[in-house]
Amino acid sequence: MQRLVQIIKDKLKMPQAGMPSRMAWAVWNTLQLLFTLAFTGLGIVVALGLLLLAGPRLPLRMGARVWAPVLFFGAGVRFEVEGQERVDWSRNHLFVSNHQSIIDICALFAALPVPLRFLLKDEMLQVPFVSWYARATGMLFLDRDSRRAGAMVRRQAAALLRQGQDLCLFPEGTRSRSGELAEFKAGLLQAAIDAGVDVVPVALDGAGKVLPSTSLFRVRPGVIRVRIGTPINVNGADGPLDRQQLTQRAHQAVRAMLEPRI
Repeated sequence: MQRLVQIIKDKLKMPQAGMPSRMAWAVWNTLQLLFTLAFTGLGIVVALGLLLLAGPRLPLRMGARVWAPVLFFGAGVRFEVEGQERVDWSRNHLFVSNHQSIIDICALFAALPVPLRFLLKDEMLQVPFVSWYARATGMLFLDRDSRRAGAMVRRQAAALLRQGQDLCLFPEGTRSRSGELAEFKAGLLQAAIDAGVDVVPVALDGAGKVLPSTSLFRVRPGVIRVRIGTPINVNGADGPLDRQQLTQRAHQAVRAMLEPRI
């Protein structure tokens, strides 16, 4: 199977009479999209069945053990993870990551070896299957157009962290279209301070090239690297950090991990 996929990809890279390369890639991407939707939908049905039998842990870990590897294989992605040894995985954390692509959640599921929940934009509630899975496994949702929603979600996030759960958010607020790291919004990192858990910076590199945010579904083979930084203790020498300090440290850590290696 792997050899067959590679042969097809090699052929798509070669000019062919009667079928320009652009058209060939469009056909291949359409097939990839249909497979992704079908595989994701089927996986969610199975995950929801397991959730009724065994609770949310196994359905959440299916994202790392089944969903991500299969989609990476189909997209021709080489996946690399650095820095797992920096984190004490017996404790829960708030993970903060840059945001390049819709494939980021897939990459973070695979890179972080814990049952991981995300803060999602509330538009995802309109997506069948995905919204069912997200609600059932305890994901959080943010209405970005509501001024009061931020405070409510901060309370929900802090409560989730106090329960010993792991949560990941994208403090840029949206996907970066240029690939450049945007400023982090400080409000939601307050949840880590309120719950007294460490913040772990995570840098995603390459996801925006594999599946750009500027197109509906234009997949290209490539490398996605996830770099996990050193946890940031929310309690400084003089007491808890304020959220601006915490956000700045997290942003600096992610930026440093995204800088080109010499």
